[in-house]
Amino acid sequence: MKVVLFCGGLGTRLREYSETVPKPLVNIGIRPIIWHLMRYYAHHGHTDFILCLGHRGYMIREYFLHYDEALSNDFTLSDGGRRIELHSSDIENWRITFVDTGLNTNVAQRLLRVRQYVDDDMFLANYSDGLSNVPLNDHIDMVQRSDAIASFVSVKSAQTFHAVTSAADGKVTHIGALSEQGMLINGGFFVFRREIFDYIEDGEELVEQPFSRLIAERKLSTYRWSGFWQCMDTFKDKMNFDSMEARGDCPWMVWQTPPAPLMHLNGERVAAVRGGGNVIPVRYQRSVGSHAD
Repeated sequence: MKVVLFCGGLGTRLREYSETVPKPLVNIGIRPIIWHLMRYYAHHGHTDFILCLGHRGYMIREYFLHYDEALSNDFTLSDGGRRIELHSSDIENWRITFVDTGLNTNVAQRLLRVRQYVDDDMFLANYSDGLSNVPLNDHIDMVQRSDAIASFVSVKSAQTFHAVTSAADGKVTHIGALSEQGMLINGGFFVFRREIFDYIEDGEELVEQPFSRLIAERKLSTYRWSGFWQCMDTFKDKMNFDSMEARGDCPWMVWQTPPAPLMHLNGERVAAVRGGGNVIPVRYQRSVGSHAD
């Protein structure tokens, strides 16, 4: 499936960085957040990307036009530095379409402006400011089994605000961390059918009028995810990502998860999957159209 990434926002809440680089290019370790997100999708076999550019979009173009794979792959240097032999590749099979969608355009209008490049019955999209280890294939399967036209991952808020409930006279009946109230927010990971374009009018914002129309027709669904999810909205979020990367605690890097070891059982190749402390043999099948990193 094609993956539409919204990369044009101003990133005003991350002003410490967004005044010099667009938020998708803010680094986590040695690579920008958009790279981490694209690696996530590529791990699941989706390598055809459409970047909706806006604020400082030329910098995103330049980043990929001058992409240096040696920074994140093993390589051998020889001939006095004139020859570099890469031992692996990040983006060799990626296809990236760069589209100028305007400086102050909202998400829905950016989506409309790349409509001509989306020719699949279903496609994926992302706000490009958050990372997760949500099982993408499970989300896609859920949508394929339903008549939903749009679906998004819903997650617990990572904000440290306290939610309050009170009686009519103003007496507080409960106060607690927002993340503990059972409330879910839009995590920014979307699965769309192409019909979504028919629900968007000029000037509308995606989660307002278009989603309201889908709700009225019961064509909007959500995939609830209680695992890792974190956005990069503020300087504090950026520091948190850097801290996690520095100590090797990066649950969003699903491409680094080692595959289950292969073994033989009664002449069949099986994968050993750990469950409840035991090794459970599972028949090994090659998934059609899957991508191995």
